[in-house]
Amino acid sequence: MATPRPGRPVRGSRTGRPLMAALDLFGRRWSLQIVWELHDGPSGFRPLQQRCDGMSSSVLRQRLLELAEAGLIRQADDRRYALTSLGEDAYQALRPLVQWSQRWADTLTDHDPGE
Repeated sequence: MATPRPGRPVRGSRTGRPLMAALDLFGRRWSLQIVWELHDGPSGFRPLQQRCDGMSSSVLRQRLLELAEAGLIRQADDRRYALTSLGEDAYQALRPLVQWSQRWADTLTDHDPGE
């Protein structure tokens, strides 16, 4: 499966609108968590794998490749992975969604229809 890119067909969009390409990229299992884990700074492969709940090395390699092709991460000379400035922008753009999701979870907990 090709790395999602704006302007190319992606899941949910034959035209590859930028938002749909981003949602396709971030909708791939583990992609968001990798970006989230790298926001604290560069990480080697094994430590990153552990921080991502021990995902398989083949899946981690694939996601790292996709995120690098998308311009969100890079591998430094010391072999550690880090967010690019575009990756940092993505992290910052996702923060409001994290805040909203917490309010959503709190609301559902406060108003559990099963009670």
